[in-house]
Amino acid sequence: MSGLYQRRRKRPELNLVPLIDVLVMLVFFAFVTMQFRTSATLNITLPKVETAGKNEFKGPVTIGIAANGELSFNGTAATEAQLTDLLRQVRDLDKNTPVLIRADETTPLKTLTFVMDACRKTGLNRFSLQSR
Repeated sequence: MSGLYQRRRKRPELNLVPLIDVLVMLVFFAFVTMQFRTSATLNITLPKVETAGKNEFKGPVTIGIAANGELSFNGTAATEAQLTDLLRQVRDLDKNTPVLIRADETTPLKTLTFVMDACRKTGLNRFSLQSR
């Protein structure tokens, strides 16, 4: 009788659940480790100051100055005239707004003094320089 009953073979299955789990983890890892940068982000190397305090800044305005003198306002490229107008708009909202100036260590002094002077002229006297 054993010859009449044939044993049916199970069809081979590919277990997809572990594969999906691994794929989800890889995508999650990619998003966690990815650095999102805009095209207007300047490559700035901050100067090292041994006597600097903590680099804690809690303000909405950041001005970046690249090594070649290019300016950015909150990550968006700006000219000197645009920067002055943007600072006036900030002052109109609140003249006690703190401004962080991030200048590359090889930035021309002329550009740095222009930014500091623009802050003072617009009435924003709470500005600071970031260092590493």
